Amino acid sequence: MQEISRILQNGAASAMNLEQIIQTEISEWKTSEKRKLMLVGARYYRNRTDIMDRERTAIGENGVKEIVGNLANNKLVNAFVRKLVDQKVGYLLSKPLSIQTDNPTYQAELTAFFDKSMLRMLQNIGKESINKGIAWLHVYYDTNGQLSFKRIPSEQIIPLWKDEAHSELDAVIRMYEVEVYEGIRRTIVNKVEWWDTNGVRRYTTQGGLTPDIEAGDEGSHFGVNVNGKEQGLNWDRVPFIAFKYNEEEQPLVEIIKSLVDDYDNKKSDNANNLEDLPNSIYVVKGFGGSEAGEIRKNLSTFRIVKIDDTDSNSGVDTISLTIDTEAFKTHMSMNRKDIYEFGRGVDTQSDKLGGDKSGVALRFLYADLDMDANIIETEFQAALEQLRWFLDVHIANTGSGDYSNDSVDFIFNRDIVINETEAVDNADKSKGVISDETIVANHPWVTDAKEEMNRLSKQREEETKRMANADYPGFTVPPAGE
Repeated sequence: MQEISRILQNGAASAMNLEQIIQTEISEWKTSEKRKLMLVGARYYRNRTDIMDRERTAIGENGVKEIVGNLANNKLVNAFVRKLVDQKVGYLLSKPLSIQTDNPTYQAELTAFFDKSMLRMLQNIGKESINKGIAWLHVYYDTNGQLSFKRIPSEQIIPLWKDEAHSELDAVIRMYEVEVYEGIRRTIVNKVEWWDTNGVRRYTTQGGLTPDIEAGDEGSHFGVNVNGKEQGLNWDRVPFIAFKYNEEEQPLVEIIKSLVDDYDNKKSDNANNLEDLPNSIYVVKGFGGSEAGEIRKNLSTFRIVKIDDTDSNSGVDTISLTIDTEAFKTHMSMNRKDIYEFGRGVDTQSDKLGGDKSGVALRFLYADLDMDANIIETEFQAALEQLRWFLDVHIANTGSGDYSNDSVDFIFNRDIVINETEAVDNADKSKGVISDETIVANHPWVTDAKEEMNRLSKQREEETKRMANADYPGFTVPPAGE
């Protein structure tokens, strides 16, 4: 609670109350570069890059650029950000997590939470964290008393951290908008919530920051029914969990935005040139000379220059223009490579992906993606440990046992591209060297190792029964247990 104490102490010294401090934090957050980048990341993922807002301009008579409407204005958007984000999420989070613990009862309790709905939640959390640098999961109880989880848009959350490493929360400010109807008119109401270990305080911003009487100005994290009466309870921790893309909480778009913008611009410019008579400039003779400003405008806007040629008859000539196609291709190719290199992804159009690659060659091609996945996994492992604390408390409070001292491993099953023939051959050669369970877990056709081991066991039992019922001279089925 050091951060909250510091805020309140500073507020008391400056005669500011908590509401005024919240307003200050919100005001700073709305104009912060971090929040702006979050919105840019979400926009680029939806393929709304800056090229969509570009106007076609030309140099006017006074030498200043001005918008012109008669020139081609192609806006070619290249979805690099979306592809890289989806590639990372698909690589690391497309398969269910494996939960390993020595206590089978505890494992069953945890596995019940990590169902298909949670898998989708984690994928959306992963997408949010890469796009915005950090994603937030809110832990709460729904109206049916079920422990539930909700992804909160990152731009809505202002965290107040307890430490410089941003690993523990003192409090969270959430600001968001809701649509309400006042009579027949629909309007937007701005809501603000302050969450700490003492509960939640709710405000609206109509006429300044005022208590939200309608929703309840103060409350607990959740309520329980005790002897027919609802009793409010609070978690010992702030019920928000941060899932980070990296330690710096830096979104992917900040790293590659300039490269993506250049690719969009150059590709759109090339399309404009192909459409706007790129091969020639018209020289109109005998129609009087032009001022320097007019020449600039005519060249950039109409590809025409008028001259007063007294030695020749009126007419039209052309001056050929040559587009350096090879230079354009080279620039675009280098830019594309840079996007995938610094975005740490795999360019599926690369010539390096051709042919039947060995396992070593494929791992080399996926090295950058794998490196980024390692960083994401490290951050997500820490977040899952925080999530586990809430799960353990819930399990204990519902009478299912205290497992807080048990060891748990959350294993991310990556969707790794492999040479299947090579992998199957290596698995066959490993029999007798390592356990069957390890071989099954690493087989390319297996998605759930434990389930596959159960199927193998059942298959062997059925084969043994068939052999026992057959007429095999000299064959004896051993008694059960031997």
